[in-house]
Formats: sequence, C-alpha cells, structure tokens
Amino acid sequence: MTLAASVLTALVALLHVYFLVLEMFLWTTPYGRRVFRLAPEKAEATKSLAANQGLYNGFLAAGLGWGLLAGADGYTIKVFFLSCVIVAGVFGAATVGRKILYVQALPAAVALALVCAASH
Repeated sequence: MTLAASVLTALVALLHVYFLVLEMFLWTTPYGRRVFRLAPEKAEATKSLAANQGLYNGFLAAGLGWGLLAGADGYTIKVFFLSCVIVAGVFGAATVGRKILYVQALPAAVALALVCAASH
C-alpha cells in the first residue's frame, strides 16, 4: 500500500509539473492553445495570468515532492498538499470545467486515500 501511495503521489506531482510547463511556457504555442482551446489573441492576452497559475501548480508539485522525500515523516506534508490539489481541482471544476475534477482532483483524492490507508 505504501508503494502505491508513493507512486500515485509522485504521478500527481508530475502532473502538476506538466501543468506548470503548459501554463508558464507553452500557453501561447499551438500545443498550449489546443490543450486549453484558446484563440491566439485570448492566449496572448491571458499569458501572464496563466504563468502565475503555472507557478502555483509548481508549488503544489514541490510540496508533494517534499512530502515524498521526507519518507514516513512526510505524511502530514503529503496530506496537506494532496488536499490542496483536491480543493484546487474542485474549485476549477466549479469555475472552469468539469474535466478538471477528473484530471486533477480525482487522482489526488485516490492518492490521499492511499496515503491515509498506508499510514494505518
């Protein structure tokens, strides 16, 4: 159970690194615009907002990485950052689109359940 919890937590962290790259560096590229379904003008007008959002995704990834590197002592760190990811995913689903619930919140919720189960 501990291995599954760590693997899924790492995958959630990597997913947020991917979000960071998309939002900070690829937002105005054809790939970034296709992922977020943005017209070139809209992408250009919102690129600073996207970069800021990407930075926050990087903080979530860093926190999850910190929790993983802390080993058994990282339980509360992982719980905190996975909970932050879930809240961000639920908020994104409510304000942007339902897909965020499945792409962001659901993997984090499963990882959180595994982390909690592995600790008991």
